[in-house]
Amino acid sequence: MNRKIAILMTVLGLCLTTGLSAKKAKEYKETPASDSRIEYTGRILVEGNDVSYDWSGVYFRVRFNGPSLAVKCSDTKNCWFNLWVDKPMGPEADSKFLVAAKDTVIVLAEGLGKGEHEVILQKRTEGEQGRFTVHSFITEGEVLQANGRKERHIEFIGDSYTCGYGTESGDKDDPFLAETENCNLTYAAITARYFNADYNLTSHSGQGIVRNYDNYGPGYHMPDRYTQTYDTDKEIVWNPADAPYTPDVVVIYLGTNDFSTAQQPNEEFFRANYIRLLKSVKANYGEQIPVLCMASPANSYLYDYVRSAVVVSGLQNVAYMAVSKSAHNYEDDLGASWHPNYKGHKKVASCMIPYIATLTGWEMEEKPYR
Repeated sequence: MNRKIAILMTVLGLCLTTGLSAKKAKEYKETPASDSRIEYTGRILVEGNDVSYDWSGVYFRVRFNGPSLAVKCSDTKNCWFNLWVDKPMGPEADSKFLVAAKDTVIVLAEGLGKGEHEVILQKRTEGEQGRFTVHSFITEGEVLQANGRKERHIEFIGDSYTCGYGTESGDKDDPFLAETENCNLTYAAITARYFNADYNLTSHSGQGIVRNYDNYGPGYHMPDRYTQTYDTDKEIVWNPADAPYTPDVVVIYLGTNDFSTAQQPNEEFFRANYIRLLKSVKANYGEQIPVLCMASPANSYLYDYVRSAVVVSGLQNVAYMAVSKSAHNYEDDLGASWHPNYKGHKKVASCMIPYIATLTGWEMEEKPYR
């Protein structure tokens, strides 16, 4: 199978929806997307048999026996995905592909050997690129219980840096393209891989604490969006009790857009909204969960703003750090629109990993950042 273009309306799906013989149809089994044996990581909404999501980085794991797996799904716009077959989520996926249709059947794996197999599919683009709905999985064998989550989990709250804006672009002067946005190559994914942790992203490009990029969408910022089940829907409130995991640590990397286009937000307003976000995190997961607040090098005042918010909040288990302008260079470490590429993100990850190790007690191993 050529997984470069994996969108195929194949006999795997058609045998379930057309007038083929009963004998032929019985060769394939259709499992609802909401089946408890399938593992989803990230904010999702289950409605009947369907599972929908739009946040960056949401992924599912499906374990099955038999030679093939397909998914029946729908997309509201142009979501891009990373796919891994019988291997862990590394920086290199087996393929990336675009979904841009409703009730489409996509072959994720075929021609596999006998025995058990695992497929991981990750949404690599952010909510503005579309909402994805999984309707069912189609197999020639049985869907099996997923192997289970990793012992560690990290939640990242951020903006375009966390979404992976431009990570696969080759030049800082390139425009944004959904095809080159890949959250799996960000500092967040690199950090999670380093600690062998699962992760979820609550991130949206251009978002700030009190001011979005160039004042876009005033009065609605990341502390507001953080409460939502969907990135792009204000009405459906997310309930942390619905998630089958609790993060061991939460990372907040926001503030760049607040200082964008040579403007400076009011410090008191910034501090109040930052504290509101911190309190939301603590309300979700408890006072004992550590939070790391990162300040980008966007403005010399940003670190002071973040530090002030943490100190004034009076909350326990909250730390702060600054990412210096020297963390990465501004030539070959940049992708589209002056955002870090994979090389730049590795350098940012190397700055924060020691903080995560200290906050969690996790050991730092001698291995590359990837």
